[in-house]
Amino acid sequence: MNPFTPTPPDWIAQASHARGFECSRCGAAPGHAQAVWINRRAPVYTANHQRKWQEFYHCQCGFVWWAWSSDRPPSELAQHHRPHPLDPSAPEE
Repeated sequence: MNPFTPTPPDWIAQASHARGFECSRCGAAPGHAQAVWINRRAPVYTANHQRKWQEFYHCQCGFVWWAWSSDRPPSELAQHHRPHPLDPSAPEE
């Protein structure tokens, strides 16, 4: 299933808002879901003008949950911010 398809799948009708960014029933991470759909057609704007979307997950245990994209924990694959050496706020070595 394409998570970016504009038409929502039928299974999202039974979704529950997750307490954390994991399945509320079995605690599985989003990467273990059997299907994903992101509602990019209806973004919500935060107070600081950032967009967030509902992300829906059909867990391997059969439970369907959703969470806000802004609640997603930082990726382990993301590069850490390294200040430019000429940045005056960069710590001296």
